[in-house]
Amino acid sequence: MKNSPILDILVSLMILVSSCGIIRPYQAPVVGKPDLYRDPISTDTSNMANMHWSEIFTDTLLQNLVGEGIANNLNLKIAYSRIQQAQAYYEQSRQAFFPTLYGGASAQVSKQNTNSSTAAPNTQSYQLNLNSSWEADLWGKLKSSKRAALASLLQSDAYSRAVQTDLVASIANYYYLLAALDQELIISEQTVKNWMSTVDIMKALKEGNIVTGAAVVQSEASRYAVEVTIPDLKQSIRMTENALSILLSRSPGPIQRSAFDAQKPITLLNTGVPAQLLSNRPDVQQAELNFRYNFELTNVARTYFYPGLVISASGGFNGAAASSLFTPASMVGSIAAGLTQPLFNQGINRTRLSIAREAQLQALLTFQNIVLVAGQQVSDDLSAYQSTLQKTNLRDNEILNLQKAVDYTQQLVRYSSANYTEVLTAQQSLLSAQLNKVNDRLQQLQSIVNLYRDLGGGWK
Repeated sequence: MKNSPILDILVSLMILVSSCGIIRPYQAPVVGKPDLYRDPISTDTSNMANMHWSEIFTDTLLQNLVGEGIANNLNLKIAYSRIQQAQAYYEQSRQAFFPTLYGGASAQVSKQNTNSSTAAPNTQSYQLNLNSSWEADLWGKLKSSKRAALASLLQSDAYSRAVQTDLVASIANYYYLLAALDQELIISEQTVKNWMSTVDIMKALKEGNIVTGAAVVQSEASRYAVEVTIPDLKQSIRMTENALSILLSRSPGPIQRSAFDAQKPITLLNTGVPAQLLSNRPDVQQAELNFRYNFELTNVARTYFYPGLVISASGGFNGAAASSLFTPASMVGSIAAGLTQPLFNQGINRTRLSIAREAQLQALLTFQNIVLVAGQQVSDDLSAYQSTLQKTNLRDNEILNLQKAVDYTQQLVRYSSANYTEVLTAQQSLLSAQLNKVNDRLQQLQSIVNLYRDLGGGWK
C-alpha cells in the first residue's frame, strides 16, 4: 500500500527532529557553596526547619494566634488564589496537544424578482459542518510550553509557602515584641514609684540640711524623665497590637498574651547543611522554578526558527433542501496539511530568542543571589542568638551590682558620705540595664524566630 504524501512529510520531519537537538534538557542550578554559612560547617543534617511551628513556639496563646493567622490572613488567601490561576494556565497548556474543533450551520435563501423575464429561479442552500485543525509538536514547542506552565504553577505554590513562612515569623515576632513592651512598661512604672520614694528621701534630707534644694528638684526631674516614657510605651503597645491584628485579619484591637518572663525558647538550634535550603526554603524554590520557567521559554523561542506543520480537516453536509441535507450525496469533506516557515519577519525570531536567553540569565543570577542572601541571613541570626547568650550572665551581674550601688548610695547620702548625684546616676544606670536586659531577651527570642524562617521553617 502506497503511503500518502502527508505521511511521507511527517516521517521525514520526525527523522529530522531526532537528529537535531533543538530542545535542551533542563538542569537545575547548583544550590550554593559548602561554606554558604559563615559559622563552621556541620555534617549533621538535623534541621530545625523540619520541625512544625508548634514545636518551636510552645506558648499556647502564640500557637492559637499562628493558627488563626494561617487560617485567615488575606495575603495568604491571595497567594492561594494565584495557585488556582496558575493551575488554569497549566490545564490550558495540556489541552494544546489536542486538535481544535469548530461546528457551524447555515441556511441561505435567494429570492429573485419575479417580474423580470430573465429572472433565475429561487435558490436555497443548507450547510452543516465541522472544522478541525491540529499543530504537530515537531520541535517540542508545546512540550516546553507545558513544562513552563508547570514551573509557573509550582512557583505559585512556592510563593504561597513563602508567604506562610513570613506570616508565622511575623506573628511570633510581634507577639514577643508585645510581651517585651509589657515588661518595659512594668519596669518603667516600678521605677517611677522608686523615684517617688527617692524624692521623699531627698525632701527629708533637705529638711535635715544634709542635701540642698537642688537635690530635690533634680530627683523630681529624673522621676518625670522616666514617667514621660510611659505614654510612648503604651502607644507602642497599641500600635503593635493593631499591626498583629491585621496579620490575623482582625479589626485593630487587644491581643491576649503571656508574660515576657514565661517565654521559653528552644535551646537546640540545628541549621543543617546549606544544600537543604532548596528543599526547605520556599523563596529559594521559587527562584529555582522561575529559572526553570525561563529556561523552557528559551526552548520555545528556539522552535520558532523551524517550520510548523498544521493539519486541518473539515466535513459535513451541503444540500439545496433541508430534507436532503443528511443524504449520502450531500456529504462533503477535505483534509490538508501545510508547512509554514517565515523567510523574513523583521528579526522577530532572533529578538525573541535573545530576550528569552537574557531573561533566563537574569533568573539564574537572581537564584544565585537569593541563595547567598539566605546564607547571610542564617549566619546573622545564628550570630545574634549566640551574642545574646554571651550577654546573659554579664547583664545579670551588671543589674545585681547596680542594685547594690543604688542601695549603698541611698544609705551613704543620709550620712553625707555620698553626693546626691551618685544616687541619681545609680538609679538611672539601673533602669537602663533593666531595659537592656529585656531587649537582650527579645533579641534572643526573635533571632530564633528569624533563624527558623531563614532556614525555611513554618510551612510544613
